Amino acid sequence: MPELPEVEAARRAIEENCLGKKITKALIADDPKVIDGVSRADFEASLLGKTIVSAHRKGKNLWLRLDSPPFPSFQFGMAGAIYIKGVAVTKYKRSAVKDTDEWPSKYSKLFVELDDGLEFSFTDKRRFARVRLLKDPASVPPISELGPDALLEPMTGDELFESLSKKKIAIKTLLLDQSYISGIGNWVADEVLYQARIHPEQSAASLSKENYGNLHKSIKEVIEKSLEVGADSSQFPRRKIDFITVGGRTTAYVPELQKLSGQQAARAGSKQANKRKGHGDGVKDDVNEAASDEEVNGSVQSKKGRKPRGQGNKSSAKRKSKESDDEDNANDSEDDDDDDNDDHHDEDQKNKTRKVTNNKQSKVEKTSKKTVQTSQNSKKKKKAK
Repeated sequence: MPELPEVEAARRAIEENCLGKKITKALIADDPKVIDGVSRADFEASLLGKTIVSAHRKGKNLWLRLDSPPFPSFQFGMAGAIYIKGVAVTKYKRSAVKDTDEWPSKYSKLFVELDDGLEFSFTDKRRFARVRLLKDPASVPPISELGPDALLEPMTGDELFESLSKKKIAIKTLLLDQSYISGIGNWVADEVLYQARIHPEQSAASLSKENYGNLHKSIKEVIEKSLEVGADSSQFPRRKIDFITVGGRTTAYVPELQKLSGQQAARAGSKQANKRKGHGDGVKDDVNEAASDEEVNGSVQSKKGRKPRGQGNKSSAKRKSKESDDEDNANDSEDDDDDDNDDHHDEDQKNKTRKVTNNKQSKVEKTSKKTVQTSQNSKKKKKAK
């Protein structure tokens, strides 16, 4: 879903292509779920004849300043996107609109034509975005309730150290809290923590001073790099990636490099040891031991909040800002292109789980056959006597 890099890319595209131009045509969708608090007719009338003066962003929100208020604002939600006809807005999945493409899209919520003929549209397939018409977008919710912007208003190293040292929740959960720091979503948080070599479940207050320094550096570098290169898979880590649930969100991390520390590491080790000791006896021992080895290697998620999305209960920790409420309540049944990566991951995990299950069943069957054969041989010997 759109996070700071995607929304900033949209802002820059509008800034480069639309400033100083007058709106000659405006079409607003008849969709009160997305078009928030204003009628279609009033919205269109407020845009016609206005000149776009500037484009602004905070966190995952964007708004356009016109030559007079009110101003249109966009909360991107799960699938919101800005398209400019003939212009590549981002280096991610979305590219320039071609002449053969449907235009405007059937998912368009706001369509504008400018006095030089340029056209742009805000689309939303899933209808979790919010488009508003406000006199001063930055002074009212949701923007007024956001924490400092991760790119435009970065904390100093000392500020980050001081604020994190007072937080006793998982570091990833805190990074996702838009009232703490705005713009960082699920994939940015995962990448930041990978680059900083910090386990996503590590308590913020328990981080070392070295961790704080690495985290501060990584937030800046990941956001800047993501704006520069987009989703270039050649730059993804070439190590084993595992998936767990942190703060109710599917979380990618590299166990080899992102390890728990301090008391959390000791507790995790103790749980793993108890789990391995707690298996049954007899036939099940060999089977469960094999399954346990798979769990240690990360092929099978642990029973407590470590199954891929849709296969287990989510964590009870729920620190969500108002901006992310709609995003987190979305159902996986609403499939679209934005979830391709998650879908592939889920399928991979299911295949792995099936493989382990089949191995278990195979071992049980073999052991059972041996037991039956031994019993039959014993009876034959008794009859022979």
